[in-house]
Amino acid sequence: MTIFRRFLPYFLDYKREFLFAVIGMVAAAVGTSASAYLVKPILDEIFINRDAEMLTLLPPMVIFIYLLKGVGRYVQVYYTEYIGHHIITRLREQMLHSILAMPYSYFVSQPSGELISRLTNDINRVKSVVANLIPDLLRESLTIVALLFVVIYQSPLLSLYFLFIMPLSLYPLSRLAKQMKKASHRSQEKISDLTTHLSEIFNNIELIKAEAKEDDELDRFSRHNREFFTLTMKQIRINNFVSPFMEVLGAIVVALVIYVGGSQVLEGNMTTGEFFSFMTALFMLYSPIKRVASIHNKIQDALAAAERIFGIIELRSPVTSGDRLLQDPKRICFEGVSLRYGSKEALRNIDLCLQRDRITAVVGRSGSGKSSLIALLLRFFEPSGGRITIDGIDIREFDLKSLRSQIALVTQRTYLFQATIAQNVAGSLEYDRERVIEALKRAEAWEFVSQLPEGIDTEIMEAGANLSGGQRQRLAIARAIYKDAHILIFDEATSALDRKSEAAILNTIRSLAKGRILLLISHNLPGITFADEIILLQKGRIVARGSHQELLESSSLYREFFERV
Repeated sequence: MTIFRRFLPYFLDYKREFLFAVIGMVAAAVGTSASAYLVKPILDEIFINRDAEMLTLLPPMVIFIYLLKGVGRYVQVYYTEYIGHHIITRLREQMLHSILAMPYSYFVSQPSGELISRLTNDINRVKSVVANLIPDLLRESLTIVALLFVVIYQSPLLSLYFLFIMPLSLYPLSRLAKQMKKASHRSQEKISDLTTHLSEIFNNIELIKAEAKEDDELDRFSRHNREFFTLTMKQIRINNFVSPFMEVLGAIVVALVIYVGGSQVLEGNMTTGEFFSFMTALFMLYSPIKRVASIHNKIQDALAAAERIFGIIELRSPVTSGDRLLQDPKRICFEGVSLRYGSKEALRNIDLCLQRDRITAVVGRSGSGKSSLIALLLRFFEPSGGRITIDGIDIREFDLKSLRSQIALVTQRTYLFQATIAQNVAGSLEYDRERVIEALKRAEAWEFVSQLPEGIDTEIMEAGANLSGGQRQRLAIARAIYKDAHILIFDEATSALDRKSEAAILNTIRSLAKGRILLLISHNLPGITFADEIILLQKGRIVARGSHQELLESSSLYREFFERV
């Protein structure tokens, strides 16, 4: 019943559709049971008593009953499918909403293949439940109740054999259901491993090809794939055992009924029509009971998927949003800020202020903590100690969307989407064409974009595969310019550019500082000596600060770093 409790709040949003579905189920169940009952008057009144009036009445009644059954089933299927698929649409959106609300640290620790598997494979497993299995279970249950009424009405004595033997099947079926759920859990974990591995292969295909690792990756994938096959076959064995088990059990019931019922007919305690009506209802009962048993097993598979899905939907981000709106920031200060990733200390006691109309550059070797400053400013992580303030207000008091809307970030890893160049620059389906072109010109990207057959309407392939690294980086810079944010962060933003383009972009960056807070992070120290203040980080600590000229005169560490780069 857990899965019903999980989905009940969703079903309650479809009261009108559910009412029509129930009406259809009732009509189908009544039609099915009535068709079994009609066997009695057809045999007794027409074939045995030779009643001409019943010969006129019963055929139209048969047509009406089957019409009722057909229309009822159509109405039930249409509305249950509508409810099921609409619920799945909502679940998929709620899952992605919960995932996107999680902090950056969640995505670092969670394999992307695992998340994709939950959004696709797990959702598809649950879709069969809410769109088909639960409605089928309700319909078959109503049919069983209606047919039981016919069975008991025709012969209370014979019905006792059926009602005694069939409940004996519940224990083995419940054991099978537990095994099915366990196997399903493991199967879904394995398909997540498969998806994760495929994601790794496609994301690192260049390296795999360069190092001739195709066979190694295929071997790894084959191991996962065979394990998934083994688990799938176990599920199939369990699920398909139900049908022959129920058939044998049904044969025992039918054999007893034929023997006892035949005796009743021979002794004159039961008419031929009553016996065949009873037998027809009994045979018709067999199919819905078998389907209910099979549905119960399939629901165990979906129950395992539902637990994984609701585990995502019920995620709560540890990074809480404030309620202040950030407008026109003038000063950002790191006040004694420290940051730890587990046992590793990335930043230690950082005191640093970024001010409007000034360019602050942060330099240092790889692993010195430069990117951690950005992660804290964007609230991807929370400081282990100290605090960050904007105009004297703790950054945690600001609304997350408001904060990030005021920050434009360009990293050395460019992020482009399968959309037009204009949509990528604007970050939206709707945009100002003139502003897009102006941003491209300032980012030194207009020269190559204007030569493309469709200009800014050119479609970008997955991960920008139809562009060079330098072109992708220029588009990323154009996106930051178009956003016109008050806080600009360039993290190795010119690393993929040639010297000439880099010089032009750095001049653009200098022009953007007016009226904004601008932070530059770079290994290319000679290229950013124009910064108003340069911060040298070493092992998560500030070891030198000042203008380029001041640092050359006062810091041996800076001079050594400058000479080496």
